[in-house]
This record gives sequence, C-alpha cells and structure tokens, in this order.
Amino acid sequence: SHARFCCKFVYMESIRLRSIAPLFYLIWLILAIIQAANTELLDDEAYYWTFSQHLDWGYFDHPPMTALLIRAGYWIFPNELGVRLLCILLSTGSIWLLEKMTIRKEPRLFYAIALSMIALQLGGFLAVPDIPLLFFTALFFYRYDRFLKAETLVNTLGLGISAACLLYSKYHGVLILFFTLISHLRLLRSPRVYGAGLLAFLLFVPHLLWQYQHDFVSFRYHLQESNVNPYKLSYTIEYLVGQVLLPGPLIGLLLLPAAWLYRVTNPFERALRFTAIGIYAFFLLSSFRGRVEGNWTAPALIPLVLLAHAYIAEHNRWQRWVYRLLPVSLLLILVLRVGMMVDVIPAKAISSRFHSWKTWPDTLKQRTNGLSVVWLNSYQRASKYAFYSKQTTHSLNFYRERRNNYNFWSIEDSLQNKPVVIADIYDMDRFTDSIQTPIGWVGYRIDSSFQGTSKYWFEPSTTSMSAKTGDSLRFYGTFHRPVKGGRIANARIGVFQNGKWLEDWSVAGEIWYPSSDGEYFRTTLKQSLAPGNYVLVFALNAPGLPPTHNSRKIKLTIVQ
Repeated sequence: SHARFCCKFVYMESIRLRSIAPLFYLIWLILAIIQAANTELLDDEAYYWTFSQHLDWGYFDHPPMTALLIRAGYWIFPNELGVRLLCILLSTGSIWLLEKMTIRKEPRLFYAIALSMIALQLGGFLAVPDIPLLFFTALFFYRYDRFLKAETLVNTLGLGISAACLLYSKYHGVLILFFTLISHLRLLRSPRVYGAGLLAFLLFVPHLLWQYQHDFVSFRYHLQESNVNPYKLSYTIEYLVGQVLLPGPLIGLLLLPAAWLYRVTNPFERALRFTAIGIYAFFLLSSFRGRVEGNWTAPALIPLVLLAHAYIAEHNRWQRWVYRLLPVSLLLILVLRVGMMVDVIPAKAISSRFHSWKTWPDTLKQRTNGLSVVWLNSYQRASKYAFYSKQTTHSLNFYRERRNNYNFWSIEDSLQNKPVVIADIYDMDRFTDSIQTPIGWVGYRIDSSFQGTSKYWFEPSTTSMSAKTGDSLRFYGTFHRPVKGGRIANARIGVFQNGKWLEDWSVAGEIWYPSSDGEYFRTTLKQSLAPGNYVLVFALNAPGLPPTHNSRKIKLTIVQ
C-alpha cells in the first residue's frame, strides 16, 4: 500500500511538473515581448538594424545572422519589437533546449536557475549576435549528444547545419567547434564527422567568398586591429569580475564552482567541460592583449548551466541556496526591467541607454527639412538617429578611431555633392545651430555640397617597412578614386604606436586634386622617430570635415 502511494505521488508530481513547463515558457515569452516592445533600442541593436537594411553575406566586424533575423522580424513589426522578435524566439528556444539536455531531470531546479540568471532574463530580448550564438550553441550540443549516441544521416546533417549556423552567428563559434573536437579526438576516426564538417564548410562558403571579395577585412580586423592595447591589470580584473556577474550577480557565485565540481562521465559531458574551460581560458589570455567585453564568453553559459545544474541536483544544500537567492534575484530583475521601460531609476547609465532617443530626432528632422544627416565619427548615433527618424544617415569615421561598416556601405556615395546636415555632440563652436537633447547638446550645420572622402583609397606596394631613425621613407602604390566629385583639402599619414596616435606627417601642404581612379602615387617623407614599432595610416579630408581612413595599416619598424 505504501509503495502504491509513493508511485502514485511520483506520477502525480511528474504530471504537475509537465503542466508547469508550458506555463513557464509562455510567461517567459510574454515578458520578453512586453519588454522588447517598450524598451528603446541599445546603440548596438540600432547598428545591427542598419545591417538588416543592407543585407549581405558579411559585414565589417560580424557575420550576417543577426542582420537576417532583424530583417525578418522588422518586416512583421516595423518597430523595436520587430527588431527583437526573432531573437526573443531564439532566446526562449535556447532555454527549452537547455532543459531537454539537462543531465539530471529536476525541472523545478532548472526553472529556478533560469529565472535567477540576469543574462538570460534581461539579455534574452535583445537583438544582438550573442542571442543566435547562444541558441545555436545549445542546438549544436543537442545535435552532438544525439550524434554520439547514433551516427545517423539525420544526426550528421543536424551537426553540420548547426555548426554552420554557429559560425554565421558570431566568429566565436569556432571556439565551440574546436574545444568539442579536442575533447574527444576519436571523432577524427569517424567519416560522418568529416561529412558534417564538409557540410558546414559548404554552407559557410558564401561568407568566405564575401571575405575574399573584401580582402578578408573581418578577419584582419579581429586578429590585428581589434582589442590591441598596452596591457593593464584592470583588463584582467574586469574580465574575472565580469564572468561572475554575467550569469547573475548572485547565482553566478553558485554556478561557476558547481560546474567545476561536477565530475564528467561521458564524451558529451567532457565536451561541455572542455568548452566552458576553453572559452574562459581563451578570453582570460585575451585580457593580456586588451580589454575583453564580458559578453564575449556568452556561449560558455550553455555548458555552465548544464554542468552546474547536474551538480546542484545531487546536493540538497546547494539547492537550498538556489531557492534562497531566487527571490532576491527576481526582485533585482524586476527593478531593472521596469527601469529599462520607464525612466524611474535615477542612474545615468540606464537613462542614457534606454530613455534618450524617442522624441528629439523628429524635432531635428523638422528643423533641417528632412535632409540626410552625417554624424561625425559615431556609428552608434548615426544608427539610432536613422532608426528613430527614418532618415538616410551616415557616419564619417575619424582616422584615429576604428573603422566600421559605414566605411563600406554605399551611403556616402549616394550623398556626394548633395546638401546634408553635419552633426556631432562635441565642439559646439563648429556648428551654426544646436538642439538640447537627453544625450546632451547636439550641434549641426548645413553642408550645401557634401564631399565625403572615406571611399578614396591608397593601396601601398608594401604593408611592412623598416628604416633607421632619421631616414627618409618612400611610399609607392596606387590611388583609387571610386566616386566622382569630392574636393580633398589635406592628405596626411597618421603615426600610431601601441594603439595610440602620436603625430601626423603632411603629404601635401596645399589643396590636392587626385586626377583619376588607379593613379600611381609616390611620396617621400623625412622622419625622426625613436627606435620601436609603429603603424602608419593614410588619411584624407575635405574642407571643413575630419580626416578619414584611406589605407590599410602599414607596419613600420625603426632601428637605431
């Protein structure tokens, strides 16, 4: 009788938990939709929205998955919700896949952990590359688990497709594939693994062709230009603190040690362990090269949750702490959710990100009679202004800062020799008019004939030079002028060391008119640099406008 009662209790409990699951996911989805519809776009989200307005197989610093998701959702709802719609669905799908892969089936514990994670709750509605990366990381491990159990054609296709989608989401996806492979080297003996790899490669070929056509600009940027700065101890400290805070400021203190303490027992669990440790270690080493953004380790959350959940499910004391911290985490998340939708939290970091762009772009649009706006050196302001004003907007990027996709789109070409508005939030004395906004004073002036210089390009004969201190440097190459019109006021070579600008060398002291596309150029300059390693960049500017990037970086070594 007692045994029958226990079986009946367990049966009824399992039915109750199964009925909770649909309710959990429905509430999760509804909250994300409400949040997305009532929260202003972040700077990066607006930038990715501009990607979606210029669909392509690749972009300067990202593959195209996020742009495609935004384009599809924005076609349904042309507002903030549309921008985020597909990412919301993928984020919810990530949690569903996580639950299906849990090593120990404890739904209540899993829901408590998910609800405690700020990264999933407050980041899950954003239209950023980390969201599809998280989903396809979960999907990849889901397919990999099934592939390990049965190397069928369906599982092979699923593995290859999910691997390709990982790479199309964010280049960090290659880390997941690499650490999974080295966690189980016997995979190299399986013909099906090579089949999955070949399928992933073939699906990724269009992006590789785009990279080839654009001189592998994304790979050169990430490997040579991005995140390269003189080392500071603060980079590593910020990284370590950020990894505790990323899952949630409270639950992270439990998940990280729990995942480490769990003893793996099979190749699937070993892949999770290798991936989590590998990603954290890779970006820890990267912190010695420059600042690492906390969200770069986002795919590690998938193995982190699975391993930590399995360990906590076996230890009642750990479970009690999860449930004790849950109300505090939910209260904190509720406050942040409301503060993101309504400007009630007196914190500049929140108000400037989520409550600054709703109204004033229309005011400026009316004042300037709907002219296109060229922002100086800010892809964030250009993108958000474009979204909220629905105007053609461009960012003219300063040569001392990094390039972005505005350097490659045809927006600048379409504005050549036309009247535009030049706008910025710095140096108000440069402008004839200004408007006060929640982001501060915005200065602007009418340029009756815009002369952009970003598309002019010096292609030097070499990208690596060496000389002695005091020697003259000779530059040879081809000058490309793909757009008609444009008056160049000044040509210079910027000199950089350790990522910082040092000085400019003037190439032409007076107004200079390059004659045609493909013109051969030759310039000789005297230098007095101290021994060391430097980087040189050609830069041009039109009258009244800042100099732009007009060559790839040239490495210069000065010896005694």
